[in-house]
Amino acid sequence: MKQKKLLLITSFLLILVFIAGAFLYKQQQAQLASQRVAQNRAVLERSHAQSFGSPNAPVHIVEFFDPACETCRDFYPLVKKMLAAHPGKIKLTVRYAPLHPGSDQVVKVIEASRKQNMFQPTLEALFASQHHWVINHKSQFQLIWDPLSGLPLDLRRLQSDMNSQEVNQVVAQDIADAKTLNVTKTPEFFVNGKALPSFGYEELKKLVDDALANTEAK
Repeated sequence: MKQKKLLLITSFLLILVFIAGAFLYKQQQAQLASQRVAQNRAVLERSHAQSFGSPNAPVHIVEFFDPACETCRDFYPLVKKMLAAHPGKIKLTVRYAPLHPGSDQVVKVIEASRKQNMFQPTLEALFASQHHWVINHKSQFQLIWDPLSGLPLDLRRLQSDMNSQEVNQVVAQDIADAKTLNVTKTPEFFVNGKALPSFGYEELKKLVDDALANTEAK
């Protein structure tokens, strides 16, 4: 009888130890996740980066993109709709990750277009004409000028600005930050500092919806 009672007490204590261990493990994992988010934000939130939406929005999406990336092109209107569906609540910041051969020059053109307040039209024109200047997954830099010729851009100034120290520094910083964050494919999204657990539009939408719900609950 005593042995049975001792066995029950031992089993109960083991269960308590297991529960306490699981609780501590979850706390440690949550703490590590919080630390990763804080570390990510320090790298993600650069003042030089192009942003859309309210600057004070509680939900911040950061996207690393490559203009030669088909998936980036396909996601672009989807993310725009997401912002439109939640006015004032979502800010989108786009960062450069020119992973395709030749895209490093193309992103310099996009960045230089900001000096003429033409970032969005330039980006959209390049996405729309992607089939024209991306061949076999390689950016053909010399072919981007025809699609851009229909925009009210000073192309001579654009070609000069793309080689400026300011533009080179912005692109270099984005590339360095992408490496720090282990961005190996595009598009890569972070929502309030959290990386997508797995890639996909539904996964992005869920992360955004969760972040919106958290802000509304506060």
